[in-house]
Amino acid sequence: MNSINTTAIRDKASKQRFWAFCIMILAGLIKITGALEATGLSDSQQITLLILIVAATLWVTEWVPLFIVSFLILLLELVWLTPALISEGKTAPAALFMAPFFSNIILLFMGGFVLSSLMRRYGLDTRFAYLILKRTGGKPETTLLGVILSCAFLSMWMSNTATTAMMLTMILPMVKRIPPTSPYTTALVLAIPFACNLGGIGTPIGTPPNAIALSYLSAINLGPTFIEWMLYTTPILFFFLIMLWRLLLWLYPPGDIRLALPETNHEPLQKNQWLTLLICLATVLGWLFGEMIGLKTGTVALFPIILAFWLGLLDHNDFRALPWDVLFMVAGGLALGGALTQSGLDQQIVALLPLDTDTQILFMLAIALTGILSTIMSNTATAGLIIPLLVSLALPAMDLQVLVLAIAVMCSMAMALPVSTPPNAIAFSSGALHTQDLSKAGGIISIAGWVVLITIAPVFWRMIL
Repeated sequence: MNSINTTAIRDKASKQRFWAFCIMILAGLIKITGALEATGLSDSQQITLLILIVAATLWVTEWVPLFIVSFLILLLELVWLTPALISEGKTAPAALFMAPFFSNIILLFMGGFVLSSLMRRYGLDTRFAYLILKRTGGKPETTLLGVILSCAFLSMWMSNTATTAMMLTMILPMVKRIPPTSPYTTALVLAIPFACNLGGIGTPIGTPPNAIALSYLSAINLGPTFIEWMLYTTPILFFFLIMLWRLLLWLYPPGDIRLALPETNHEPLQKNQWLTLLICLATVLGWLFGEMIGLKTGTVALFPIILAFWLGLLDHNDFRALPWDVLFMVAGGLALGGALTQSGLDQQIVALLPLDTDTQILFMLAIALTGILSTIMSNTATAGLIIPLLVSLALPAMDLQVLVLAIAVMCSMAMALPVSTPPNAIAFSSGALHTQDLSKAGGIISIAGWVVLITIAPVFWRMIL
Protein backbone atom coordinates (compact mmCIF):
# COMPACT_ATOMS: atom_id res chain seq x y z
CA MET A 1 0.00 0.00 0.00
CA ASN A 2 2.83 2.41 0.89
CA SER A 3 4.57 1.77 -2.43
CA ILE A 4 1.31 2.44 -4.27
CA ASN A 5 0.83 5.72 -2.38
CA THR A 6 4.45 6.72 -3.04
CA THR A 7 4.05 6.02 -6.75
CA ALA A 8 0.83 8.04 -6.88
CA ILE A 9 2.50 10.97 -5.12
CA ARG A 10 5.45 10.85 -7.54
CA ASP A 11 3.11 10.72 -10.54
CA LYS A 12 1.16 13.70 -9.23
CA ALA A 13 4.38 15.67 -8.60
CA SER A 14 5.61 14.85 -12.10
CA LYS A 15 2.37 16.09 -13.64
CA GLN A 16 2.54 19.27 -11.59
CA ARG A 17 6.12 19.95 -12.68
CA PHE A 18 5.06 19.30 -16.29
CA TRP A 19 2.25 21.86 -16.10
CA ALA A 20 4.56 24.37 -14.42
CA PHE A 21 7.04 23.85 -17.28
CA CYS A 22 4.20 24.43 -19.76
CA ILE A 23 3.36 27.70 -18.04
CA MET A 24 6.94 28.89 -18.48
CA ILE A 25 6.99 27.82 -22.16
CA LEU A 26 3.75 29.72 -22.71
CA ALA A 27 5.12 32.79 -20.92
CA GLY A 28 8.23 32.69 -23.10
CA LEU A 29 6.13 32.45 -26.27
CA ILE A 30 3.95 35.37 -25.15
CA LYS A 31 7.04 37.50 -24.58
CA ILE A 32 8.69 36.54 -27.88
CA THR A 33 5.57 37.08 -29.98
CA GLY A 34 4.57 40.30 -28.22
CA ALA A 35 1.10 38.97 -27.59
CA LEU A 36 0.53 41.56 -24.85
CA GLU A 37 1.20 44.58 -27.10
CA ALA A 38 -2.54 44.92 -27.66
CA THR A 39 -2.87 45.97 -24.02
CA GLY A 40 -1.23 49.32 -24.83
CA LEU A 41 1.27 48.85 -22.01
CA SER A 42 4.96 49.67 -22.30
CA ASP A 43 7.43 46.83 -22.79
CA SER A 44 8.45 46.79 -19.11
CA GLN A 45 4.81 46.83 -18.02
CA GLN A 46 3.98 43.93 -20.33
CA ILE A 47 6.84 41.91 -18.86
CA THR A 48 5.79 42.76 -15.31
CA LEU A 49 2.22 41.73 -16.10
CA LEU A 50 3.53 38.46 -17.48
CA ILE A 51 5.63 37.86 -14.34
CA LEU A 52 2.58 38.66 -12.19
CA ILE A 53 0.40 36.16 -14.10
CA VAL A 54 3.05 33.43 -13.90
CA ALA A 55 3.60 34.01 -10.17
CA ALA A 56 -0.12 34.11 -9.39
CA THR A 57 -0.74 30.91 -11.36
CA LEU A 58 2.05 29.02 -9.60
CA TRP A 59 1.07 30.42 -6.20
CA VAL A 60 -2.55 29.31 -6.60
CA THR A 61 -1.82 25.88 -8.12
CA GLU A 62 1.30 25.14 -6.01
CA TRP A 63 2.68 23.11 -8.93
CA VAL A 64 6.15 23.96 -7.64
CA PRO A 65 7.21 24.87 -4.08
CA LEU A 66 6.25 28.44 -3.25
CA PHE A 67 9.81 29.50 -2.42
CA ILE A 68 10.84 28.42 -5.93
CA VAL A 69 8.26 30.87 -7.28
CA SER A 70 10.12 33.64 -5.42
CA PHE A 71 13.40 32.72 -7.10
CA LEU A 72 11.61 32.54 -10.45
CA ILE A 73 10.24 36.05 -9.90
CA LEU A 74 13.76 37.30 -9.19
CA LEU A 75 15.19 35.52 -12.25
CA LEU A 76 12.57 36.95 -14.61
CA GLU A 77 13.04 40.42 -13.15
CA LEU A 78 16.79 40.27 -13.75
CA VAL A 79 16.70 38.61 -17.18
CA TRP A 80 13.52 40.07 -18.72
CA LEU A 81 12.49 43.17 -16.80
CA THR A 82 15.80 44.89 -16.07
CA PRO A 83 16.86 45.21 -19.77
CA ALA A 84 13.37 46.50 -20.65
CA LEU A 85 13.54 49.15 -17.93
CA ILE A 86 17.01 50.24 -19.06
CA SER A 87 15.88 50.50 -22.68
CA GLU A 88 13.08 52.82 -21.54
CA GLY A 89 15.56 55.05 -19.74
CA LYS A 90 14.48 53.99 -16.25
CA THR A 91 16.81 53.25 -13.36
CA ALA A 92 16.95 49.50 -12.90
CA PRO A 93 19.87 48.32 -10.72
CA ALA A 94 19.80 44.58 -10.07
CA ALA A 95 20.16 45.33 -6.36
CA LEU A 96 16.67 46.86 -6.44
CA PHE A 97 15.11 43.44 -6.99
CA MET A 98 17.62 41.57 -4.83
CA ALA A 99 17.22 43.86 -1.82
CA PRO A 100 13.96 42.31 -0.52
CA PHE A 101 15.77 38.98 -0.03
CA PHE A 102 17.81 40.45 2.83
CA SER A 103 15.72 43.38 3.96
CA ASN A 104 14.77 44.63 7.42
CA ILE A 105 11.59 42.53 7.26
CA ILE A 106 13.51 39.35 6.43
CA LEU A 107 15.88 39.98 9.35
CA LEU A 108 12.89 40.56 11.62
CA PHE A 109 11.37 37.23 10.63
CA MET A 110 14.69 35.42 10.88
CA GLY A 111 15.02 36.69 14.44
CA GLY A 112 11.54 35.42 15.21
CA PHE A 113 12.41 31.99 13.81
CA VAL A 114 15.58 31.84 15.93
CA LEU A 115 13.55 32.64 19.06
CA SER A 116 11.09 29.93 18.05
CA SER A 117 13.95 27.41 17.67
CA LEU A 118 15.34 28.39 21.07
CA MET A 119 11.98 27.96 22.80
CA ARG A 120 11.44 24.53 21.24
CA ARG A 121 15.02 23.40 21.82
CA TYR A 122 14.87 24.10 25.55
CA GLY A 123 11.22 23.26 26.19
CA LEU A 124 10.10 26.77 27.11
CA ASP A 125 7.14 26.57 24.72
CA THR A 126 5.80 23.50 26.55
CA ARG A 127 6.35 25.13 29.94
CA PHE A 128 4.46 28.28 28.92
CA ALA A 129 1.57 26.23 27.59
CA TYR A 130 1.43 24.16 30.77
CA LEU A 131 1.45 27.27 32.96
CA ILE A 132 -1.85 28.25 31.37
CA LEU A 133 -3.38 24.78 31.14
CA LYS A 134 -2.71 23.83 34.76
CA ARG A 135 -4.96 26.67 35.92
CA THR A 136 -7.99 25.18 34.17
CA GLY A 137 -8.57 22.49 36.79
CA GLY A 138 -9.64 19.89 34.22
CA LYS A 139 -12.92 21.67 33.46
CA PRO A 140 -13.65 21.30 29.73
CA GLU A 141 -14.79 24.90 29.27
CA THR A 142 -11.75 26.45 30.96
CA THR A 143 -9.39 23.87 29.45
CA LEU A 144 -10.59 24.85 25.98
CA LEU A 145 -9.98 28.51 26.81
CA GLY A 146 -6.53 27.60 28.16
CA VAL A 147 -5.65 25.80 24.94
CA ILE A 148 -6.83 28.77 22.86
CA LEU A 149 -4.86 31.30 24.93
CA SER A 150 -1.73 29.12 24.95
CA CYS A 151 -1.80 28.65 21.18
CA ALA A 152 -2.51 32.31 20.47
CA PHE A 153 0.20 33.60 22.82
CA LEU A 154 2.87 31.28 21.44
CA SER A 155 1.85 32.01 17.84
CA MET A 156 2.40 35.72 18.43
CA TRP A 157 6.11 35.02 18.89
CA MET A 158 6.89 31.78 17.10
CA SER A 159 5.79 29.87 14.02
CA ASN A 160 2.10 29.03 14.16
CA THR A 161 2.94 25.80 12.35
CA ALA A 162 5.43 24.80 15.05
CA THR A 163 2.99 25.84 17.77
CA THR A 164 0.26 23.68 16.24
CA ALA A 165 2.52 20.65 16.08
CA MET A 166 3.69 21.14 19.67
CA MET A 167 0.20 21.72 21.11
CA LEU A 168 -1.25 18.74 19.25
CA THR A 169 1.47 16.58 20.77
CA MET A 170 0.47 17.83 24.23
CA ILE A 171 -3.29 17.63 23.76
CA LEU A 172 -3.79 14.38 21.82
CA PRO A 173 -3.08 12.19 24.90
CA MET A 174 -5.82 14.13 26.69
CA VAL A 175 -8.13 13.69 23.69
CA LYS A 176 -7.71 9.91 23.78
CA ARG A 177 -9.21 9.85 27.29
CA ILE A 178 -12.39 11.61 26.17
CA PRO A 179 -15.35 9.32 25.36
CA PRO A 180 -15.39 8.78 21.58
CA THR A 181 -19.03 9.86 21.38
CA SER A 182 -18.28 13.30 22.86
CA PRO A 183 -18.27 16.17 20.32
CA TYR A 184 -15.90 18.03 22.64
CA THR A 185 -12.98 16.17 21.05
CA THR A 186 -13.58 18.11 17.84
CA ALA A 187 -13.71 21.40 19.75
CA LEU A 188 -10.40 20.71 21.50
CA VAL A 189 -8.55 19.76 18.30
CA LEU A 190 -10.10 22.59 16.23
CA ALA A 191 -9.11 25.13 18.88
CA ILE A 192 -5.42 24.52 18.23
CA PRO A 193 -5.07 25.48 14.53
CA PHE A 194 -7.72 28.21 14.73
CA ALA A 195 -6.12 29.87 17.76
CA CYS A 196 -2.68 29.59 16.12
CA ASN A 197 -4.04 31.23 12.96
CA LEU A 198 -5.56 34.06 14.99
CA GLY A 199 -2.52 34.46 17.25
CA GLY A 200 -0.39 35.46 14.28
CA ILE A 201 -2.38 38.70 14.09
CA GLY A 202 -0.92 40.00 17.35
CA THR A 203 2.65 40.93 16.35
CA PRO A 204 4.48 41.91 13.16
CA ILE A 205 6.44 38.63 13.33
CA GLY A 206 3.33 36.50 13.92
CA THR A 207 2.74 35.61 10.26
CA PRO A 208 4.29 36.55 6.88
CA PRO A 209 1.36 38.73 5.66
CA ASN A 210 2.02 41.02 8.63
CA ALA A 211 5.62 41.45 7.48
CA ILE A 212 4.52 42.22 3.93
CA ALA A 213 2.01 44.81 5.13
CA LEU A 214 4.56 46.40 7.45
CA SER A 215 7.18 46.54 4.70
CA TYR A 216 4.94 48.33 2.22
CA LEU A 217 3.54 50.73 4.80
CA SER A 218 7.05 51.55 6.01
CA ALA A 219 8.12 52.29 2.42
CA ILE A 220 5.57 55.12 2.28
CA ASN A 221 6.26 56.28 5.86
CA LEU A 222 3.03 54.85 7.24
CA GLY A 223 4.48 51.77 8.92
CA PRO A 224 3.51 51.27 12.57
CA THR A 225 6.18 50.44 15.13
CA PHE A 226 6.21 47.00 16.77
CA ILE A 227 4.29 48.21 19.80
CA GLU A 228 1.85 50.21 17.66
CA TRP A 229 1.05 47.10 15.63
CA MET A 230 0.22 45.26 18.86
CA LEU A 231 -1.92 48.16 20.00
CA TYR A 232 -3.92 48.01 16.76
CA THR A 233 -4.37 44.25 16.58
CA THR A 234 -4.49 42.75 20.09
CA PRO A 235 -8.01 44.05 20.88
CA ILE A 236 -9.26 42.39 17.68
CA LEU A 237 -7.29 39.26 18.54
CA PHE A 238 -8.84 38.97 22.00
CA PHE A 239 -12.31 39.54 20.60
CA PHE A 240 -11.92 36.67 18.16
CA LEU A 241 -10.30 34.38 20.70
CA ILE A 242 -13.32 34.77 22.97
CA MET A 243 -15.62 34.34 19.98
CA LEU A 244 -13.75 31.16 18.97
CA TRP A 245 -14.07 29.80 22.52
CA ARG A 246 -17.83 30.39 22.70
CA LEU A 247 -18.38 29.20 19.12
CA LEU A 248 -16.64 25.87 19.69
CA LEU A 249 -18.50 25.27 22.95
CA TRP A 250 -21.77 25.99 21.14
CA LEU A 251 -21.02 23.77 18.14
CA TYR A 252 -19.42 20.97 20.17
CA PRO A 253 -20.76 21.01 23.76
CA PRO A 254 -18.62 19.09 26.29
CA GLY A 255 -21.39 17.75 28.50
CA ASP A 256 -20.24 16.60 31.97
CA ILE A 257 -16.81 15.15 31.11
CA ARG A 258 -13.62 15.86 33.14
CA LEU A 259 -10.14 16.12 31.71
CA ALA A 260 -6.65 15.07 32.82
CA LEU A 261 -3.94 17.61 32.10
CA PRO A 262 -0.86 16.66 30.03
CA GLU A 263 2.36 15.94 31.89
CA THR A 264 5.41 18.15 31.49
CA ASN A 265 8.84 18.69 32.98
CA HIS A 266 8.60 20.26 36.45
CA GLU A 267 12.36 20.50 37.07
CA PRO A 268 13.89 23.95 37.78
CA LEU A 269 15.15 25.92 34.80
CA GLN A 270 18.72 25.08 33.81
CA LYS A 271 21.45 27.53 32.73
CA ASN A 272 20.69 27.35 29.00
CA GLN A 273 16.97 27.76 29.65
CA TRP A 274 17.63 30.92 31.68
CA LEU A 275 19.88 32.22 28.90
CA THR A 276 17.16 31.47 26.35
CA LEU A 277 14.55 33.21 28.47
CA LEU A 278 16.81 36.25 28.89
CA ILE A 279 17.48 36.48 25.14
CA CYS A 280 13.77 36.17 24.35
CA LEU A 281 12.76 38.85 26.85
CA ALA A 282 15.53 41.22 25.75
CA THR A 283 14.58 40.78 22.09
CA VAL A 284 10.90 41.41 22.71
CA LEU A 285 11.74 44.55 24.71
CA GLY A 286 14.00 45.65 21.86
CA TRP A 287 11.20 45.17 19.35
CA LEU A 288 8.77 47.07 21.56
CA PHE A 289 10.98 50.04 22.41
CA GLY A 290 14.01 49.89 20.09
CA GLU A 291 12.69 52.45 17.62
CA MET A 292 12.69 55.03 20.41
CA ILE A 293 16.52 54.90 20.29
CA GLY A 294 16.79 54.52 16.52
CA LEU A 295 17.03 50.72 16.25
CA LYS A 296 14.97 49.10 13.51
CA THR A 297 13.22 45.83 14.25
CA GLY A 298 15.52 43.98 11.84
CA THR A 299 18.56 45.39 13.61
CA VAL A 300 17.22 44.20 16.98
CA ALA A 301 16.62 40.75 15.45
CA LEU A 302 20.37 40.43 14.76
CA PHE A 303 21.09 40.20 18.49
CA PRO A 304 19.23 36.91 19.15
CA ILE A 305 20.54 35.49 15.85
CA ILE A 306 24.16 36.22 16.86
CA LEU A 307 23.85 35.34 20.55
CA ALA A 308 21.97 32.06 20.04
CA PHE A 309 24.77 30.63 17.90
CA TRP A 310 27.70 32.45 19.54
CA LEU A 311 26.76 31.09 22.99
CA GLY A 312 26.20 27.60 21.60
CA LEU A 313 22.50 27.53 22.41
CA LEU A 314 21.88 26.56 18.77
CA ASP A 315 24.22 24.90 16.30
CA HIS A 316 24.68 24.74 12.53
CA ASN A 317 22.02 22.04 12.24
CA ASP A 318 19.52 24.42 13.84
CA PHE A 319 20.59 27.11 11.39
CA ARG A 320 19.96 24.77 8.47
CA ALA A 321 16.56 23.85 9.95
CA LEU A 322 15.28 27.44 9.97
CA PRO A 323 12.23 27.81 7.66
CA TRP A 324 14.13 29.45 4.84
CA ASP A 325 11.28 28.66 2.47
CA VAL A 326 9.00 31.06 4.35
CA LEU A 327 11.63 33.81 4.30
CA PHE A 328 12.06 33.47 0.55
CA MET A 329 8.29 33.36 0.01
CA VAL A 330 7.98 36.73 1.75
CA ALA A 331 10.96 38.13 -0.17
CA GLY A 332 9.47 37.02 -3.51
CA GLY A 333 6.25 38.86 -2.78
CA LEU A 334 8.20 42.00 -1.93
CA ALA A 335 10.31 41.68 -5.10
CA LEU A 336 7.16 41.38 -7.20
CA GLY A 337 5.81 44.52 -5.59
CA GLY A 338 9.05 46.31 -6.49
CA ALA A 339 8.59 45.30 -10.13
CA LEU A 340 5.03 46.61 -10.15
CA THR A 341 6.20 49.98 -8.85
CA GLN A 342 9.36 50.28 -10.93
CA SER A 343 7.58 49.52 -14.22
CA GLY A 344 4.52 51.64 -13.37
CA LEU A 345 2.17 48.69 -13.87
CA ASP A 346 0.68 49.28 -10.43
CA GLN A 347 -0.59 52.67 -11.57
CA GLN A 348 -2.03 51.15 -14.76
CA ILE A 349 -3.92 48.53 -12.75
CA VAL A 350 -5.15 51.14 -10.29
CA ALA A 351 -6.43 53.22 -13.23
CA LEU A 352 -8.74 50.32 -14.12
CA LEU A 353 -10.31 50.20 -10.67
CA PRO A 354 -13.60 52.01 -10.00
CA LEU A 355 -12.01 54.56 -7.70
CA ASP A 356 -15.00 56.87 -8.04
CA THR A 357 -16.98 54.36 -5.99
CA ASP A 358 -17.46 54.73 -2.26
CA THR A 359 -14.37 53.95 -0.15
CA GLN A 360 -16.42 51.61 2.04
CA ILE A 361 -17.40 49.52 -0.99
CA LEU A 362 -13.74 49.34 -2.01
CA PHE A 363 -12.89 48.14 1.50
CA MET A 364 -15.63 45.51 1.40
CA LEU A 365 -14.56 44.14 -1.98
CA ALA A 366 -10.81 44.13 -1.27
CA ILE A 367 -11.16 42.41 2.11
CA ALA A 368 -13.66 39.88 0.72
CA LEU A 369 -11.29 39.06 -2.16
CA THR A 370 -8.46 38.61 0.34
CA GLY A 371 -10.55 36.18 2.38
CA ILE A 372 -11.50 34.13 -0.67
CA LEU A 373 -7.96 33.90 -2.01
CA SER A 374 -6.43 33.12 1.40
CA THR A 375 -8.90 30.27 1.83
CA ILE A 376 -7.69 28.46 -1.27
CA MET A 377 -4.04 29.55 -1.52
CA SER A 378 -1.11 30.68 0.61
CA ASN A 379 -1.94 33.74 2.71
CA THR A 380 1.61 34.96 2.06
CA ALA A 381 1.00 34.80 -1.66
CA THR A 382 -2.35 36.55 -1.24
CA ALA A 383 -0.78 39.41 0.69
CA GLY A 384 2.05 39.61 -1.85
CA LEU A 385 -0.47 39.99 -4.68
CA ILE A 386 -3.01 42.36 -3.15
CA ILE A 387 -1.06 44.70 -0.86
CA PRO A 388 1.29 46.13 -3.53
CA LEU A 389 -1.73 47.09 -5.64
CA LEU A 390 -3.57 48.68 -2.71
CA VAL A 391 -0.54 50.74 -1.73
CA SER A 392 -0.72 52.35 -5.18
CA LEU A 393 -4.26 53.61 -4.62
CA ALA A 394 -4.73 57.35 -4.40
CA LEU A 395 -6.32 57.11 -0.96
CA PRO A 396 -5.84 59.37 2.07
CA ALA A 397 -2.98 58.14 4.25
CA MET A 398 -5.23 57.01 7.09
CA ASP A 399 -7.61 55.12 4.78
CA LEU A 400 -4.68 53.38 3.10
CA GLN A 401 -3.12 52.40 6.42
CA VAL A 402 -6.42 51.01 7.70
CA LEU A 403 -7.05 49.07 4.49
CA VAL A 404 -3.59 47.44 4.43
CA LEU A 405 -3.89 46.49 8.11
CA ALA A 406 -7.29 44.96 7.41
CA ILE A 407 -5.91 42.95 4.48
CA ALA A 408 -3.09 41.56 6.64
CA VAL A 409 -5.52 40.58 9.40
CA MET A 410 -7.99 39.03 6.93
CA CYS A 411 -5.22 36.79 5.61
CA SER A 412 -5.12 35.15 9.05
CA MET A 413 -8.91 34.95 9.33
CA ALA A 414 -9.37 32.70 6.29
CA MET A 415 -9.35 29.17 7.71
CA ALA A 416 -12.32 27.27 6.26
CA LEU A 417 -10.43 24.46 4.48
CA PRO A 418 -7.64 22.02 5.39
CA VAL A 419 -5.44 23.70 2.77
CA SER A 420 -6.13 27.24 3.99
CA THR A 421 -3.22 27.30 6.45
CA PRO A 422 -0.41 24.94 7.55
CA PRO A 423 -1.92 24.69 11.08
CA ASN A 424 -5.22 23.54 9.53
CA ALA A 425 -3.39 20.91 7.49
CA ILE A 426 -1.48 19.62 10.52
CA ALA A 427 -4.62 19.36 12.66
CA PHE A 428 -6.52 17.70 9.83
CA SER A 429 -3.75 15.12 9.43
CA SER A 430 -4.29 14.00 13.05
CA GLY A 431 -7.41 12.15 11.91
CA ALA A 432 -9.55 13.79 14.59
CA LEU A 433 -11.20 16.25 12.19
CA HIS A 434 -13.34 16.16 9.06
CA THR A 435 -13.38 18.80 6.33
CA GLN A 436 -16.90 19.85 7.32
CA ASP A 437 -15.65 20.60 10.85
CA LEU A 438 -13.11 23.05 9.49
CA SER A 439 -15.58 24.49 6.99
CA LYS A 440 -18.35 25.05 9.52
CA ALA A 441 -16.40 26.69 12.32
CA GLY A 442 -13.74 28.21 10.06
CA GLY A 443 -16.33 29.62 7.69
CA ILE A 444 -18.10 31.37 10.57
CA ILE A 445 -14.81 32.86 11.79
CA SER A 446 -13.91 34.04 8.27
CA ILE A 447 -17.28 35.70 7.68
CA ALA A 448 -17.23 37.29 11.13
CA GLY A 449 -13.70 38.54 10.43
CA TRP A 450 -14.85 40.19 7.21
CA VAL A 451 -17.76 41.88 9.00
CA VAL A 452 -15.57 43.17 11.84
CA LEU A 453 -12.86 44.39 9.46
CA ILE A 454 -15.28 46.48 7.41
CA THR A 455 -17.23 47.88 10.39
CA ILE A 456 -15.74 47.93 13.89
CA ALA A 457 -11.99 47.66 13.15
CA PRO A 458 -11.75 50.74 10.84
CA VAL A 459 -13.55 52.89 13.41
CA PHE A 460 -11.27 51.65 16.21
CA TRP A 461 -8.09 52.11 14.16
CA ARG A 462 -9.04 55.62 13.05
CA MET A 463 -9.54 56.55 16.70
CA ILE A 464 -5.98 55.59 17.65
CA LEU A 465 -3.99 56.19 14.43
